[in-house]
Amino acid sequence: MKKVTSVFWITLGITLALSIWGSIAPSQFEDSSVTVMDFISGHFGWFYLIIVSFFVIFCLYLIFSPYGKIKLGKHDDKPEFSYPTWFAMLFSAGMGIGLVFYGVASPVSHYIKTPPVAEPGTVKALEDALRLTFFHYGVHAWAIYAVIALVLAYFTFRHDKPGLISAALEPLFGNAMEGVWGKTVDVIAVFATIVGVATTLGFGAAQINGGLSYLLGIDNAFWVQLVIILVVTVLFMLSTYTGLSKGIKYLSNTNLVLAALLFLAVLILGPTMYIVNSFTNTIGTYIQSLPIESFRIAPNDSDEQQWIIDWTVFFWAWWIAWSPFVGIFIARISRGRTIREFLSGVLIVPSVVGFLWFSAFGMAGIQAQNSGVDIAGLPDEQALFGMFSNLPFSVVLSILALLLISTFFITSADSATFVLGMQTTNGSLSPSTPVKFVWGFAQSAIAAVLLYTGGLQALQNALISAAFPFSIIMLLMIVSFYKALKKDKKQLSK
Repeated sequence: MKKVTSVFWITLGITLALSIWGSIAPSQFEDSSVTVMDFISGHFGWFYLIIVSFFVIFCLYLIFSPYGKIKLGKHDDKPEFSYPTWFAMLFSAGMGIGLVFYGVASPVSHYIKTPPVAEPGTVKALEDALRLTFFHYGVHAWAIYAVIALVLAYFTFRHDKPGLISAALEPLFGNAMEGVWGKTVDVIAVFATIVGVATTLGFGAAQINGGLSYLLGIDNAFWVQLVIILVVTVLFMLSTYTGLSKGIKYLSNTNLVLAALLFLAVLILGPTMYIVNSFTNTIGTYIQSLPIESFRIAPNDSDEQQWIIDWTVFFWAWWIAWSPFVGIFIARISRGRTIREFLSGVLIVPSVVGFLWFSAFGMAGIQAQNSGVDIAGLPDEQALFGMFSNLPFSVVLSILALLLISTFFITSADSATFVLGMQTTNGSLSPSTPVKFVWGFAQSAIAAVLLYTGGLQALQNALISAAFPFSIIMLLMIVSFYKALKKDKKQLSK
């Protein structure tokens, strides 16, 4: 613990204070989170749409610009991980539980429960359901991650800066980032990471509980979710102890194998041709509607605007809150790749895999709904298991899904402890085990408190609130990065 900085103690203090507040005054904690979330989403929903669309445009510009050939590292640096392992690690850290949790729930909800425009249950609602799910999990989400990862990898491996968010702002603010302002930036980044990861852990615990409830009749209750969090905490602590090159690498590859098995099972046992045709059709409508959907805020329709806040703004906030963690982790595993190679890989490959996933699970869920299984009537965390009940070998598939959720859970928490340790030890690429253990317990505690105070809704409230200040830091990081990039390009051309 000797190498920890003041960022460690300040953020840990804030985390403990919120945990205690949520434990002893849950109603007050929940009311406060709702007030903050309502203000931000009501007044700044438009800001989330514009800033995330800007991230996409900026990434595309870099891919096709001369800057794309600049390497994230020194001239002779080679990538540490092969392409398959690299994709597996960034995919496991970047999406994970979200894909499994919303794989059935999102398309079915858009189709039958809360379509934004069309009448529920119509062909139009069905087509919109998959297209909007693609939108929420496509290039916009990965552009958020890519921006943070790119900037940090560039400064860390090319300019030998510490792997800190504040260090990436030095070209813009100079020595000011070495004082109070730099510490403030890093505290915001660490806290956003804790809330983002804790939210995901909360979703994971709720879905494991939902699966056990659906299969075995176990109570769908907070105490069960608390036990799940405690068990998984022990497991990811064991993985944390083994380090990046062993624990996280092996778990990421395990995730990929389990996810591939589950995907192939649903594709083969489900409505195969319907899934393939829906995927092909939706790719076209997704690309076609991307400019309009990116900026749609519906100022003249309050119901549609509320849908956008509940879904699009929530997802953009989720990705932004996760971006310090995922971005730092992706940066750590991407040394030696060019900017063009890096951005093309991060934007396209995970997006396409996500589209395939949602096509299979979403269309299988909608077929089950139309066949008489009330998927829409189930809690979101049980929708996946309701879909399995309409397929052969449903129990086997459910067990496989629970294993996948658990390994995603462990990988996300494991990766997050590494990143939090890195951010609170002055950017160390090998943070000590005790530091990682502290952050492991802290994020599990926040996940438990959020579930205790308001369940999944409290998780969403916390996300939107935590993401807002960090979104402004992300804009400043892009300006700082571009300033340094132009200087770098001039030196390369000499």
